[in-house]
Amino acid sequence: MLAVIPARGGSKRIPRKNIRSFCGKPIIAWSIEAARESGCFDKVIVSTDDEEIAEVARSAGAAVPFMRPKALADDHTGTVPVVRHAVEWCVGHDQILEHVCCIYATAVFVTGADLQRGLAVLRDHGVRYAFTVSRFSSPIQRALRITRHGRVEMFHPEQANTRSQDLEPAYHDAGQFYWGTAAAWLAGDPLFSSESAPIVMPDERAQDIDTPEDWSRAEALFRLQRERLG
Repeated sequence: MLAVIPARGGSKRIPRKNIRSFCGKPIIAWSIEAARESGCFDKVIVSTDDEEIAEVARSAGAAVPFMRPKALADDHTGTVPVVRHAVEWCVGHDQILEHVCCIYATAVFVTGADLQRGLAVLRDHGVRYAFTVSRFSSPIQRALRITRHGRVEMFHPEQANTRSQDLEPAYHDAGQFYWGTAAAWLAGDPLFSSESAPIVMPDERAQDIDTPEDWSRAEALFRLQRERLG
């Protein structure tokens, strides 16, 4: 089995995001560590277009067997094409793959046990993908928009008088990792479909890190969780 960690060099909102120090080590090292600790993978590789990221990844215990093409390293390239490229490269070099997991380089809250659970969900449900989700803290059916006149209106006004506890829970992609069959990645199947199964993560371990404010919040939460674990 293969773990693929995408880590391009062109992050703009947080420069050098994928190798910036997070609680004492390059942030990508936490993802590599979780992948290795899980015991799920024959190989952990990093897909990057950046030589410095490649060197950091190797130092943390991952392989960088190729450099990602520039065409797959811009702001608009999605996860599936990047992982498909990595899978195609491995298959082209005589590696037999059944299951492949994409782990984001900033998935600092992911543990080896999470990855083990994800593989079990993928296998047990017989789906193409299994990925992490987290529950919205507020009912999305009660969401508001701000109009161009500076007023508010409901997205779903028919739910105005429905009690919150009577509304269906909603979930969002937690942006941590995506298990998939090698065939699904190679076919370019969409991640979100009836052929995907959820791995529910608690809110406090489903943190996006896209801005400097996100980074500071995530570090504080990470340290707190580590202290709780002793």
